[in-house]
Amino acid sequence: MATSVAQSSSTLASLDQKVDLAKRCSHEGVVAGAKAAIAARIATAIPTMASVRMLPWARANLNHTAQALIITTVAGAAYFIVADKTVLAIARKNSFKHVPNMKP
Repeated sequence: MATSVAQSSSTLASLDQKVDLAKRCSHEGVVAGAKAAIAARIATAIPTMASVRMLPWARANLNHTAQALIITTVAGAAYFIVADKTVLAIARKNSFKHVPNMKP
């Protein structure tokens, strides 16, 4: 019975560590995604607004809703791509920490 209690407490500690690692990993992904979304929004807004002011076709065909949709779509895509890549990179890095050294 004593070994069962010791095993369950070590399993709970291991589970808590995994949960903490997952929270930290997802938080880093959110932060990296937010930074990428801000950069993408600025990088998209400037040429979109400039083209609407300078190009007759854009002025005639891109109303405010279309401009907002272009900018928001690019920012959203950047957020999800960067957040996903960050989470996967951290998970990959952490999974290799626990692999025993294999001799060739």
